[in-house]
Amino acid sequence: MLLAGVGDGPSLSAHRARFGALPTPDLDAVLSAVGAAAVAGRGGAGFPFARKVAAAAAGKRRHVVVVNLSEGEPASAKDTALALLAPHQILDGAEVVARALRTKEIHVVTPQERPAVADAITRAVDERAAAETRGGRGGPRWQLHSAAPGFVSGQAQAVLELLAGRPGLPVTAWQPEAISGLDGRPTLLSNAETWAQVAAVLRLGPLRYAAHGTFAEPGTTLLTLPHESDPDTAVVVETAYGTPWVSVLGAAVDRPVLLGGFHGTWAGAGVLAGARVSRVDLQQQGLTLGAGVVLPLPTGQCPIAFTWEIVDYLAGQSAQRCGPCRNGLPALAAEVGRLATGNPAVSWTRIAELVGLVERRGACAHPDGTARLVRSMLTTFDDEVGLHLAGRCGR
Repeated sequence: MLLAGVGDGPSLSAHRARFGALPTPDLDAVLSAVGAAAVAGRGGAGFPFARKVAAAAAGKRRHVVVVNLSEGEPASAKDTALALLAPHQILDGAEVVARALRTKEIHVVTPQERPAVADAITRAVDERAAAETRGGRGGPRWQLHSAAPGFVSGQAQAVLELLAGRPGLPVTAWQPEAISGLDGRPTLLSNAETWAQVAAVLRLGPLRYAAHGTFAEPGTTLLTLPHESDPDTAVVVETAYGTPWVSVLGAAVDRPVLLGGFHGTWAGAGVLAGARVSRVDLQQQGLTLGAGVVLPLPTGQCPIAFTWEIVDYLAGQSAQRCGPCRNGLPALAAEVGRLATGNPAVSWTRIAELVGLVERRGACAHPDGTARLVRSMLTTFDDEVGLHLAGRCGR
């Protein structure tokens, strides 16, 4: 649905030829459609989109709509793929909802480290402005912003700080941005895939949208995987919910798989072999699909060393604004490093203690996500952890 017909090119004319004119539902119709289709955010948290729209709509001040393309997560490429191949799918979703909220203010945030994204979005916005001028219509005010490189740059509060003219780093928030966001105004902020899914629902209607996926989870989701022969190259696939994981992963389904990216969870070897793509099913197993990053453990790679590389990276990616990030994450990375290298001074108890110390204590979810990854490593690879504590590695 999202990537249908991308071979025709990303232009507005090709997009309109494929999908027709922009739909114009009112707010009640938007809420009904995205609610019936059970659209959930694709940025990681999976929050119901209809509830977010309803919260923003209840605000008395002028609304703000934000499209967040600053993925932050180095292993994710789905929003980038959408921007390059189907930018108007993203912008359609944002514009339709903005019109329903009776606002013309739409902000789009792109990542500095991926300049092609900004180029693609700029071209798309210019095309839309030209079409509106030719049609004698007044369109939304598209405001483009560039987020500095960094894992936490895509976090919601970091994006709002950037839009407010401050450094784009997370800060403590006392209310959801849908209630009090940019300048205290109700702000509907979602990532690119979420907006594209909204556009698909509003264009097709909930019943046609539900032709893909399952009864409990209608529609599709975008997944980012490493290329089979080049692990440094990302491959983005659109997959219907309910698809067997073996159809997505092939032979790699029998290997351990990191789901959800660097803040994700490990599925042990073979766990996904008989399973299907489903956020609900994964949650029941204590796993998360997060932002759709799927990383099979490379053949012959030690999962402890692989996890350590990620934790060490994450420790250097914090905003340095609270104790868990300034002190806790570097200490946790150091302990996981000792475990990975078979240092006799390492202690399972100390790692678990540090995980507990950083959780739910930060200004944002960065410490929590890092702790989730480490805890998942300890439980999924308990035999491997035991070998490392004894100074050996099973790989």
